[in-house]
Amino acid sequence: MKKNTTFENLSPVRRRAFIGQLFAAAGFATVGMRRTFAADKAGDQPYPGFVSPHAQEWSTFKPEIRITRLETFLIQPRWLFLKIHTDAGIIGLGEPITEGRAKTCAAAVAEMEPYLVGKDPRHVVHHWQALYRHTFYRGGPVLTSALSGIEQALWDIKGKALGVPVYELLGGPTRDRVRVYAHVGNDPERIKARKAEGFTAFKTGVHSRNELGVVASQADIEMAAETFARIREAGGKDVDIGIDFHGAISPQNAKLLIKVLEPYQPLFIEEPVQCQNVDIMADIARGTHLPIATGERIFTKWGFREILEKGAASILQPDLCHAGGILETRLIAGMAEAYYASIAPHNPLGPISLAAGLQVAASVPNFLCQEQVSLGDGYLKQPFKVEKGYVKVPTAPGLGIELDEEAIQDKLGHDWRNPETYDERDGSVVDW
Repeated sequence: MKKNTTFENLSPVRRRAFIGQLFAAAGFATVGMRRTFAADKAGDQPYPGFVSPHAQEWSTFKPEIRITRLETFLIQPRWLFLKIHTDAGIIGLGEPITEGRAKTCAAAVAEMEPYLVGKDPRHVVHHWQALYRHTFYRGGPVLTSALSGIEQALWDIKGKALGVPVYELLGGPTRDRVRVYAHVGNDPERIKARKAEGFTAFKTGVHSRNELGVVASQADIEMAAETFARIREAGGKDVDIGIDFHGAISPQNAKLLIKVLEPYQPLFIEEPVQCQNVDIMADIARGTHLPIATGERIFTKWGFREILEKGAASILQPDLCHAGGILETRLIAGMAEAYYASIAPHNPLGPISLAAGLQVAASVPNFLCQEQVSLGDGYLKQPFKVEKGYVKVPTAPGLGIELDEEAIQDKLGHDWRNPETYDERDGSVVDW
């Protein structure tokens, strides 16, 4: 009877020969894998559906990329754009801006430049940690906004270097289109016009909100409700309309307003009171079935923790130009998901900010809607387009956009300032 041959009953010499054959085969397979990888990298399409301008440049592994300089420039109407240059010829784009403090943010970026020059831009998280934690006084609107724009540009560089969109580096896409909303003020005709342009979601503000800061008359409350009712009628019941209180209304008046607005089913009530007044906001949230939204003036994951823990809002609105950037917003979205909350990123800024927001929106499951005021016409070579309320997620590497350098030449420079308003009755300062 023939004896079965197994590894255990082989002689030591034959065992060594067998192991050698295995290693030889493994080596052959590894060589084959390397050749396949090299062939993929050398091809014209490192990412399906997109021809990368860096495909040939990155056909062989480049061990080092170094930041050479940071460049900021003021862009009308009130924005600040950033370019981070590298020795590989790749340029990253970001928006490091606090509205009304553009020059201050530019100075903050310049102060961070010495740390970044000479370093590899692909170490995004490490640089964020260093720039944030190597200061005794951390955070704040200006410094965190400067850091946010820098972080956006670093992700743009990394995505371009690898030939993939940023959302691929955040876990891959959860959607291929992103819903966006438009501002319509208190003008019924404007919501009709924006609806005709393809929008299905909108945001308005409280009419005469400057008179609702402390004590409001019955007439003030009814006027605000009637104004929203006209907007709802003009837009129709098939669209979503959020309403922003701007944190400028007293808790008592906020409760009154929400009660009279409930029949018109706003998409959300944004900043019903000052965002730092978390306990009162939580109390308001418990008293209505309407979603409470907040977050445009909250910075980093640490700022959003209390809001979630206390149930003060079910829609978070981190601003990618203020809250810490792309990854920080992705982390905030993850925190929100754990509390069954969604995110609707704030963005009254430019197309670079919008592009960064689209990358985050594409990568998170609990996304609701993206604010925008510019789709990039006159700023981008390929502006975004709204179709049935959505814009397509860009598939080009990095943020997926390219500035139209010629078109922006006549938009360079501005001196935009925050509005200064006063109560006509007594001259006292009114919140913006």
